[in-house]
Amino acid sequence: MSIKPKFESSIIEKKWYKYWMDNKYFSSKPDKRDPYSIVIPPPNVTGVLHMGHMLNNCIQDILIRRARMMGYNACWVPGTDHASIATEAKVVSYLKGKGIEKNSITREKFLEYSWEWTKKYGGEILNQLQKIGCSCDWDRTKFTLDESMSESVIKVFVKLYNKGLIYRDQKMINWDPDAKTTVSDEEVFYEERSSNLYYISYEIENSSKNVVIATSRPETLLGDSALCINPSDSRYNNLIGKNAIVPIVNRVVPIIQDKYVDKDFGTGCLKVTPAHDINDKTLGEKHKLKFIDIFNEDGTLNSNGLHYKGVDRFEARKLIIKELKDLGLLVKKEKYSSNIAFSERTKAVIEPRLSEQWFLSMKTISKPAIKAVMKSKEISLFPKKFESTYSNWMENIHDWNISRQLWWGHQIPVYYIDNSKDNFVVAVNKEEALKLAKIKTGKMSLKIDDLKQEPDVLDTWFSSWLWPISVFDGIRNPKNKEINYYYPTMDLVTGPDILFFWVARMIISGYEFRNKYPFKNVYLTGIVRDKKGRKMSKQLGNSPEPLVLIKNFGADAVR
Repeated sequence: MSIKPKFESSIIEKKWYKYWMDNKYFSSKPDKRDPYSIVIPPPNVTGVLHMGHMLNNCIQDILIRRARMMGYNACWVPGTDHASIATEAKVVSYLKGKGIEKNSITREKFLEYSWEWTKKYGGEILNQLQKIGCSCDWDRTKFTLDESMSESVIKVFVKLYNKGLIYRDQKMINWDPDAKTTVSDEEVFYEERSSNLYYISYEIENSSKNVVIATSRPETLLGDSALCINPSDSRYNNLIGKNAIVPIVNRVVPIIQDKYVDKDFGTGCLKVTPAHDINDKTLGEKHKLKFIDIFNEDGTLNSNGLHYKGVDRFEARKLIIKELKDLGLLVKKEKYSSNIAFSERTKAVIEPRLSEQWFLSMKTISKPAIKAVMKSKEISLFPKKFESTYSNWMENIHDWNISRQLWWGHQIPVYYIDNSKDNFVVAVNKEEALKLAKIKTGKMSLKIDDLKQEPDVLDTWFSSWLWPISVFDGIRNPKNKEINYYYPTMDLVTGPDILFFWVARMIISGYEFRNKYPFKNVYLTGIVRDKKGRKMSKQLGNSPEPLVLIKNFGADAVR
């Protein structure tokens, strides 16, 4: 005899959630009560519910429900992030399935497909959050590419540029060859990998002698423009003022001296490739060396790679090692462990690359955010241990590389006049740009078609750093009733892995655009890990499927 359970979670949860939604119990409008507002960390539009989301959003739900019961006008704003790199990769894959290559269609057509994909497949995670009982004000749902949100982002770019805080410069950046875009330092992770150190012999010009260098990246010798020794290294006194010949390319390069060289690493003689290493770039600038770029944007070798043109960088490494061996120039190889940089987005090995990008100057703009956490205590971080982490990063902050070589995202509002890279205006739209261009050039005959917009888009975080302000339309309409009522928000719940990506930048933007902190408290949750201590992820396959758990045990039990 089977016993029918008295409580069936799937029936009860569906019934009551529908009742709450039908009766608008989660909705909020400004009134005479004290507000309690929180904003959801917007998950990627490509995302699906995982255990980290379960933890984060259940805590937020507890806070918002408690606030309602205490009589506050509780407002929990949900939304999603357009996730430039991740979404573009999904759309490119989607198009390949249809037999369409991205570079065979126009930008406009690609964006049509991107919106089509987003509307069909994106945002599923919001429906999943409803299944765990999240009591968000769903009528307030925002998407970082909504028209109002986009207008806010563009307005902020123009304002910061006019303040002299945004500039264009050529710097060594982190290049993701899979996504074919730059990524920020915070979007790079490092893993110790076992590789090899290759000892390669370089001939000395007009001599029968050689000098040996050690490198873990022999393929980059095609871009060498010097060898470098420490001036205090007596072993190489006989090389001062002489030239060496780079193998394979047979390029004659100077042997320079600099204290930067570590006498105890490898052979104490360093090959210098200024276009492909941040430290070599510094040496290259200091000693006025040639910058020779050997890579295409996809990580294959360009024409400077000679007979290796079109070959992938790692395949080229194998072939170059073989050629050096055949030439009798590979002295030896030995095991070598080093930290390898990977892209957080695609997991591709990062390639250091010299590239012209747009940057936001951070030193001055970040000072109020440092004071708010470390001195005035207007903002509290929980656990407190993250204060030192926050302080260290903020005190040593670098300028923010805000441009990305993608099509999906907020296109940078820079307009070039007559295709000149050095003659441009910055404006909220093309019509405004045309007015400014006429004033700048004195040419009243200029037409819209004479302007070409910067093709790059803004870093995804450049929109989400405005989130607590833009969801209440506080950038476009800084004195509107909602922003004045709900801002600043009260609590923020998020993971410590985006303390710098998102939390610190929101604090910076709060003081910059509202002269006020964006939230009072930041609770940084623990990271959900498996029994081996690894972060749970879909990729590792070590995370239980939350929706399956909910189906089997009910949302309350899983929470």
